[in-house]
Amino acid sequence: MSDRWSVQNAKAKLSELMARARAGEPQHVGLDDACVLVSEADWNARQGASLGAWLVKSAPRGAPVPAASRASKRGDPFASKPNRKVKKR
Repeated sequence: MSDRWSVQNAKAKLSELMARARAGEPQHVGLDDACVLVSEADWNARQGASLGAWLVKSAPRGAPVPAASRASKRGDPFASKPNRKVKKR
């Protein structure tokens, strides 16, 4: 049988379909808007590393990272305000 299966045939011969996919032969299921069945090993090989893994892997090592100063240049906005007494009731 070819690597293009009708949905009905794919259901009837699922074991054969999966065996061919595991053997490295992508299997097309459906005639019009086909889906492709591949082995998990092939799928994982075609997937790249996740963005998070890539960022960790490519992060610079050993070089100090400059950090911005935490000191405020504005000053304390409350330092120049006079203390107001709260009226007690």
